[in-house]
Amino acid sequence: MNFRLIVGTVTAMLAFAGNSVLCRLASEQLTIDPASFTSIRLLSGAIVLTILLLSIPKLMLAEQPLSADGDANSNDVYVNKCFRLLSLKQSSWLGGFSLFAYAAGFSFAYISLPTGTGALILFAMVQITMLSYALVQGSRFSLAQWFGFAMALVGLVYLFLPGISAPPLLGATLMGIAGIAWGVYSILGKRVVNPTQSTTENFIRASIITLLLSLIFINDISISSRGALLAIASGALTSGIGYAIWYAVLPFLKAASSASLQLTVPVIATIGGVVWLGEEVSIRLALASISILGGVAIVVLLPKRE
Repeated sequence: MNFRLIVGTVTAMLAFAGNSVLCRLASEQLTIDPASFTSIRLLSGAIVLTILLLSIPKLMLAEQPLSADGDANSNDVYVNKCFRLLSLKQSSWLGGFSLFAYAAGFSFAYISLPTGTGALILFAMVQITMLSYALVQGSRFSLAQWFGFAMALVGLVYLFLPGISAPPLLGATLMGIAGIAWGVYSILGKRVVNPTQSTTENFIRASIITLLLSLIFINDISISSRGALLAIASGALTSGIGYAIWYAVLPFLKAASSASLQLTVPVIATIGGVVWLGEEVSIRLALASISILGGVAIVVLLPKRE
């Protein structure tokens, strides 16, 4: 793995974990309401991804019009790119809604959840959703993989058990829904030809859907300049640019490597919560993390049964 690939991969993982830290910072300090955070995050992500897509030719499917002399006219090419992006042919409303449901559940869940707990629940539900889909589609697990799958489920159940250190039920449920939505979005993403273009278009669709969320919570709107900046940073940097970097390095990583690298995200998010928010790591969270992350690692790293 060369230096640029290492830097890109580490940056992407930090960006993914950064989403949890930024959202929790905004919620903890009451600088912005969750509906507005969701809307600004999705809109800023859509804007940044659109700029990247239109600025970097290889990120968009190449269908350039030619001028009479056989060369692509730069103005025509740019206009054509805009029309192709606005046609939203590389995305779907299901994809846009899944992205919206993830972002909304994520924002509302972090009103009450600590950073690490939220990231762990999100990660667990994403992986369980995708693994369950794989099983329904006919994938066959080895005995060891079934053990890993059960181990992850036990860790999640343990995290939810009643007790002093148990996460708030509403927040945990909302984050669980966000995880399922992101799992569905990831499953849909396996079918796309161009991940960056598809992600951009789905961000545009999700931004349209989030207008309804803003209308529903219009009486609860509360936005400070700091809150808006945190939402923009989450959308533009840790989401938009973070996803673009991840899709750039993904082709150079083995499937097992990409899956195992994502195991680090809840850990990084937990560290971020400790450093930036002064959160404590409970014994319950530590044990649940070992069970969930260890179980998922067993499933994704071991070869599937033929």
